[in-house]
Amino acid sequence: MKIVNLDGYTTNPGDLSWECFRKYGDIVVYDRTQPNEIVERAKDADVLFVNKCIITDEIMSKLPNLKYIGLQSTGYNVVDCEAAKKRGIVVSNIPAYSTNAVAQLVFALILQITNKVSLHSEAVHNGEWSDCPDFCFWKSPLTELDSKTIGIVGFGSIGQRVSSIAKAFGMKVLVYTPHPKPEIFTEVEFCDFEYLCKNSDVITCHCPLTPSTENLINKSAISLMKESAIVINTSRGPVVNDEDLANALNNGDIQGAGLDVLSIEPPKSSNPLLTAKNCIITPHIAWAAYETRKRLLTILEENLKAFIDGNPQNVVNK
Repeated sequence: MKIVNLDGYTTNPGDLSWECFRKYGDIVVYDRTQPNEIVERAKDADVLFVNKCIITDEIMSKLPNLKYIGLQSTGYNVVDCEAAKKRGIVVSNIPAYSTNAVAQLVFALILQITNKVSLHSEAVHNGEWSDCPDFCFWKSPLTELDSKTIGIVGFGSIGQRVSSIAKAFGMKVLVYTPHPKPEIFTEVEFCDFEYLCKNSDVITCHCPLTPSTENLINKSAISLMKESAIVINTSRGPVVNDEDLANALNNGDIQGAGLDVLSIEPPKSSNPLLTAKNCIITPHIAWAAYETRKRLLTILEENLKAFIDGNPQNVVNK
């Protein structure tokens, strides 16, 4: 069996190992693969591991040995799953591996905005505390999370974990989801999107990218929000309209934003959010903790073994 990983670098830049896959066959790992290199590199593969490489029906038609695609991610929009199903190719993803890490970054972004940690650390290192006539100072208003309302868009494993952390901070939790379960989650309030936008102090997105969620956070939605509102997005970049959010931040329509994803990654230098006021941006790192990536590799192997054993798991194109 030949196993080809087309874009393995972000999953494992060198601090983990691919050795566990050698017992299943010959494995070739490419750090990155350009679109015009996919067919040549994968032409003899029985198994293909991908992260961001786009696998279309046309590409699959040129890979006669391909039987299995293992995604190194939860999202599976990079593969034409329907075409894979018609060709008898099983596609499996990695569900729920990054729940804790993503929820952790959500609050790192929130706390950066509410407590201005880097602003004050920089001020101290610049000598402002040493020159201060008082025992303390602050350069910007600071905000407590206790008694504030967090609005969670999407309520899968990550949204639920964010909810539990928010409750520990003493926050009230609103949830917008197409599948509310008030009989199970009794400590949150399920509501419609408009109500969530109007009443939340923090709005955090944890929904998949679908036609109904693309550009969900747009000019219209932002116009409903409080001037003190904070927008967090660690889901998929296109859930937020970059230009609309940048305009709102620059105009002071909302307090701030914390983003780990953008509509195009890496972003173009012209992306308006790169220069927007009160906008914290991290380079899609919510999933990247060592422990998280190690878990991903473990599940990637378990998925492959299950497929080889005739009991494929985490299949997204049944």
